[in-house]
Amino acid sequence: MQCSVRHLAVCSALAPDEVQALEAVTLSQQVAMGATLARAGEPRLHVYTLTQGALRLVRTLADGRRQISGFVLPGDYLGLSGSDVHRYDVEAIADSRACRVSVAHMRELRSRFPHLERKLLQRACQALDDAQDAAMALARLQPPEKVADFLLRLAAREVRLGGSALRVTLPMGRGDIADHLGLTMETVSRTFTRLRQQGLIALPHLNIVEILDESALRQLAGDET
Repeated sequence: MQCSVRHLAVCSALAPDEVQALEAVTLSQQVAMGATLARAGEPRLHVYTLTQGALRLVRTLADGRRQISGFVLPGDYLGLSGSDVHRYDVEAIADSRACRVSVAHMRELRSRFPHLERKLLQRACQALDDAQDAAMALARLQPPEKVADFLLRLAAREVRLGGSALRVTLPMGRGDIADHLGLTMETVSRTFTRLRQQGLIALPHLNIVEILDESALRQLAGDET
């Protein structure tokens, strides 16, 4: 079966024979909505490429609050870590499917195929850039800035998947967005309403955002590109 996210996945760097070697050690794993793919503190035995659905990376703070460090969307690689254990709970927020490879097999493939090693290094650099951008967004004081930046980052993902930069799908709920941005769910909902009233976005569906004024949204987010 043709993989719809292969052009985004780490295997896009491989030649056909190398892809065949990777597929020989890859298993497809379904993760039902609400299920946990991995728990924080468990040994990290596998790496994953998400092909369908969406996951969230969750850490429970000492006071019991939930922090969502990020979301895993189709084409994303889960396994760029120097830790031997999972640092987050990995939970499905939609019915999902992932390609699973053991850490041992991936280590062996990386040594055999330099293209794969370079692709993973590229992913690591991109993940670091994304983490820095997200940290800067979280440091902002105003909720509209945070939400605008979040929507623009999701829009960029939509483009990489071949979609429109002006139509964003939200597989996560308002509560998940709040726990990711360090806001309350009520503040997130009010901010979406405010952006809609200002004509920056439309909300044709709870999980769909249409960007009506991309320039103004970028200005609000402090994006100078």
